Amino acid sequence: MNAPLDAPYVLRTDLDGIATVTLNRAASRNALSMAMMTALHEVLDDIHHDATVKVVILAAEGPAFCAGHDLKEMRAIGQDAEKLAAVFARCSALMLRIQSLRQPVIARVHAMATAAGCQLVATADLAIAADTAKFATPGVNIGLFCSTPMVALTRNVPRKQAMEMLLTGEAMDAATAERYGLINRAVPANELDPAIDALARRIASKSPLTLSIGKEAFYAQIEKGTAAAYDYASAVMTRNMLARDAQEGIGAFIDKRNPVWTGC
Repeated sequence: MNAPLDAPYVLRTDLDGIATVTLNRAASRNALSMAMMTALHEVLDDIHHDATVKVVILAAEGPAFCAGHDLKEMRAIGQDAEKLAAVFARCSALMLRIQSLRQPVIARVHAMATAAGCQLVATADLAIAADTAKFATPGVNIGLFCSTPMVALTRNVPRKQAMEMLLTGEAMDAATAERYGLINRAVPANELDPAIDALARRIASKSPLTLSIGKEAFYAQIEKGTAAAYDYASAVMTRNMLARDAQEGIGAFIDKRNPVWTGC
């Protein structure tokens, strides 16, 4: 069912420390219009500062996960370079917000994810897809190379496979996406929600401070050379060891009991 025109672009529901953020424009296949990107960015900003949220699930309504940029909006902009640049700047800021978010983000991909929609999947920390979902960077088919989706894609998928997606625009099935590392795994459609819920709950059971430290460190070290990465990671581990949650976790392990996290 399509959302009314005045319905929120993005829906948020919270349960047991898990925030589900749902793209809510099924009629446009959740295209990333400026309004959609702005709304999603604002919801993520709120979540970042919400200490009750430990994990985020990024989901979508309708027949597609996300069709990428809103081409009707782009056509309306025409040859206005400043406005076009603003669209791509907004998109890049959104992707960086997902990566810098304190909480891990799991993409729930129930259907097709194309162009910037595929970029959303690649940007999420984790992704589980229905085995019927497909992924593509088809910009080349309309004379617009998927250059910004390429940034996230090439940080997930091996170079030759990424280049094939970008040059041909052909869709990749979920099994292949799993094999190439674009998603963590593909599951039967009727098992998607249980698989997402189980993963989210496993992560949510950990110390939120540790999750935040670990996510930030993951992306920081991966861009460094090996020696610099070890220096950085050693400093992070030292800081982590001084946290109360680390002391609680070690004590609970030794005492054979469940830890009680305080988030500090």
